[in-house]
Amino acid sequence: MSDDTIAPARPTTSRTRPAVAPARTLPRRLLGAAVLVAAIVVALALPLYVDAFWLRIGLFAMAAAVGALGLTILFGAAGQLSLGHAFFVAVGTYGYAFLAGGDSGHLTGLGLPPLVAAVLATLLAGLCGLLFSPVASRLRGIYLGIASLGLVYLGHHLLLNLRPVTGGYDGRSVTPFALGEFAFSDAAGLVVLGVPFGAVENLWYLFLAVTVAATLVARNVLRGRPGRAFRLMRDSEVGAAMMGVRVQRTKAAAFVLSSMYAGVAGVLTALAFQRAVPDYFDLHLSIDFLVMIILGGLGSTSGAIVGATFVIALPIVLARYADVLPLVAGPGQDGLEASIAAQFVYGALVVVVMLTQPGGLRAMVHALRDRLRPAVR
Repeated sequence: MSDDTIAPARPTTSRTRPAVAPARTLPRRLLGAAVLVAAIVVALALPLYVDAFWLRIGLFAMAAAVGALGLTILFGAAGQLSLGHAFFVAVGTYGYAFLAGGDSGHLTGLGLPPLVAAVLATLLAGLCGLLFSPVASRLRGIYLGIASLGLVYLGHHLLLNLRPVTGGYDGRSVTPFALGEFAFSDAAGLVVLGVPFGAVENLWYLFLAVTVAATLVARNVLRGRPGRAFRLMRDSEVGAAMMGVRVQRTKAAAFVLSSMYAGVAGVLTALAFQRAVPDYFDLHLSIDFLVMIILGGLGSTSGAIVGATFVIALPIVLARYADVLPLVAGPGQDGLEASIAAQFVYGALVVVVMLTQPGGLRAMVHALRDRLRPAVR
C-alpha cells in the first residue's frame, strides 16, 4: 500500500474555501429583504392610488391564492391529486354565510359574530376534510382524483337542495365582515389621506393580512419536518414508511390542512362577492386551482400566488378591454367571450410550460435569473 492512500486529508484552509459564497450571500439577502419591503409598501399604498376595479381583482386573486396554497401543500408537496377542492371552498363560503347570517324569509342563519363565523367555517371545512381523509389516506394519483371528484357533485347537489341554508339556485347574501364596532363595508366612513375608504379598500387590508399569514404558514410547513415528510411520501411511500413516516396519517394531515386552506379561501370568496351562488363551485373551479399551481410551479408558495393572480385576473381584464382587443367580444356581442378566450390562453400556457419548463413560472424566472447573472469563478 502506497503512502498517499493512508495520508490524512489536507485540512481546509482559507485558500481551499470558496471565498465568493460568503461575499454573495449577504448582498443577496439584503436584496431579497429590500424587494420584500418594497412589495409590502406598494401593497399597503395601492388603495390610495388604484381604482376600485383593480382592487376588486386583487381581492378575488388573494382569495384564490389562499386556496391555491392549500392545493400546493396537498398536490405539489404531498403528491395527492384532488379534484374536490371546490367542494371545500364552498363549505367555507356557505358555512360563513349561514353562521354569520340571520333568519330572513325562507333562509335561516345563526347570526354569530363574523370573526367567530369565519373561524368556525374554516374548522368546518377542515372537519369535512377529516371525514374524507380515510379515503384520501388509502388512495393516490388518479384514483384519489376520481374519488374526490364525487365531492364536487355531492356538494353541488346539496347546495341546490338545502334551500333553508343555501338559498337554492338563487344563493344567499353574505353578512359583511366586522371586527368589534368596525365594519368592513361602505358604511364605515373611514378617510385616509383624503381618500374615502369603502368596502373594497377596507377588505383589501384584511385580505392582504390573511394572505400573508397563510403564505408564511405554508412556507414554514413546506420547509419544516411536515414538508419533508410530504415530499418523501410523494416520491416513494415505501421509502417514507422505511424512514419512519406514518404514511396514512401524513396523507390525512395533508388533506385536512389543505381543506382548511380551502375553507379560508371560501370565507374570503364570500366577502369578496358578497353573495354565495352554487354554480360558482363546480368542477371548473377545481380545475382552475390545478391550473394555478401548475402554471406557478408545483410545491412553490410564490408560484401559487402568481398562478392564482394570472388565472383570476386574465378573464376579468379581457372582458374589461374587449372593445379594443381582437377576437374578444364584450357582453352582448358576437364573438369569443372573454372567459372562453382566457381558458384558451392559460390552457395553451399550461401546455407550453409543461413542455418547456415543468417547474412553472417560478422555474422560468430562476432560469432567466441564472442566465443574466454573470459567471463567477
